[in-house]
Amino acid sequence: MLSERDLIQLEKRGIKPEEIYQQVDYFKSGFPWMQLDRSATIGDGVIRLSADELSHYQEAFDQQKSGLSIVKLVPASGAATRMFKSLFEHLSEGKTNKESAVFFERLSEFAFAQELMALLPADASDEQVLKGLLTAAGLEYGTLPKGLLAFHRYADQVRTPLEEHLVEAAEYASDGSVARLHFTVSPEHRGRFEQLVAQVVPPLENQYGISFEISFSEQKPATDTVAVEPDNSLFRESDGRLLFRPAGHGALLENLNDLSGDIIFIKNIDNVVPDALKPSTIMYKKALGGLLLWILGEIKRWHGLLGQHPNDPETIAAAAVFMKAYLGFVPALAFDHLNEQEKAVYLRAIFARPTRICGVVKNTGEPGGGPFWCQDALGNSTLQLVESAQVDLQHEGQKLIFTGSTHFNPVDLVCATKDLEGKPYDLLAFRDMSTGFITEKTKDGRALKAQELPGLWNGAMAKWNTVFVEVPLETFNPVKSVTDLLRPAHQN
Repeated sequence: MLSERDLIQLEKRGIKPEEIYQQVDYFKSGFPWMQLDRSATIGDGVIRLSADELSHYQEAFDQQKSGLSIVKLVPASGAATRMFKSLFEHLSEGKTNKESAVFFERLSEFAFAQELMALLPADASDEQVLKGLLTAAGLEYGTLPKGLLAFHRYADQVRTPLEEHLVEAAEYASDGSVARLHFTVSPEHRGRFEQLVAQVVPPLENQYGISFEISFSEQKPATDTVAVEPDNSLFRESDGRLLFRPAGHGALLENLNDLSGDIIFIKNIDNVVPDALKPSTIMYKKALGGLLLWILGEIKRWHGLLGQHPNDPETIAAAAVFMKAYLGFVPALAFDHLNEQEKAVYLRAIFARPTRICGVVKNTGEPGGGPFWCQDALGNSTLQLVESAQVDLQHEGQKLIFTGSTHFNPVDLVCATKDLEGKPYDLLAFRDMSTGFITEKTKDGRALKAQELPGLWNGAMAKWNTVFVEVPLETFNPVKSVTDLLRPAHQN
């Protein structure tokens, strides 16, 4: 299947031939559907913090943060093209659509309006305005990543999402003296990100009295997946070379694996708000961090007790209760048939895994995934974030469970990626490779099939200890289309 030329191409990318064979096998067989047991709900997989608990965990985090290495990871490589879909349609068709009509009616309310209008003649036509906003002849917003766009206007400045993430980090992702942030970016835009950081960091350091350590990385070529023809044969370019495609946000597991921190916050680039609305986000981020620190302490305690008392039924029973309540894992029935020592070994292995807390919001009909109890191939029931593409929606029972989900995944994670001795886990060992995606695309007019790796917060973290905590809806304010910037949450 692979020629000598193919093998050279793979070697340059850092991809092993067996990875290609596995990907082709998945194209042929497809990925198995997730088996949903039930949606995770308050009291059954989702924790709702009381006011006292919220205050307690927030204070606990503040008290312990000075001794921690804290990092905030922000995936920021995606271009804003889809955000301006309706404006591109207006430009290509030469006529107004529903969203572009709102855009022109309220143009002055956008944070980028002043900079845009300064580029245009006073009597600029709609076409000139759109070209000025979207194309390289103007602001180039149609191809830039969201992190570099003007999102929010203040009395004396406008801020991009990157800047808002820096301000957020100063408030909760800092040990009190240093705030560390890591952005994953596309190679063609890395220079612009670095220029913006150089411009905005000094005044922010003066304002908050801390230093910022900003780092960047790019999706690794070795994480790209091979494309195939509709008949599952390898897709080849006109020169005979294999075609590789970026494998979705699951590829960023490699980038996360390279980070070192006691606590790692993960949040999407476009989910930011102006300063006046930040307090709720800051409060809950600290509380999730404090809860995670408590859980890590309990994991260490139970792991130790199980090692000291491997034949004590009471210790084993109590540890299993903690595992279900705070680690999102209920073992298969076979667990009950193990002897006490075998149960202790089993439980200690579950405790010795990466741990994450995922904030979830009430489901308001947003497209995307949510929190569910799922059954794995061994019959264990585990908490997972599941996307619609992973569920057999033709199966009435599975569809009913999925559409009945009470909560939604806003990508609000706090992670612990070090083992009980403080050494980094190899995160690649805790993903479920059978949870990828297959999509249909085209290249130069030719149909092809592409494959995405297990999603970063989906299958890439399938074998992590998982806790779901309800967070307020006001902490979730993504910008999927340009007119989302007109919502009150993005207006100052």
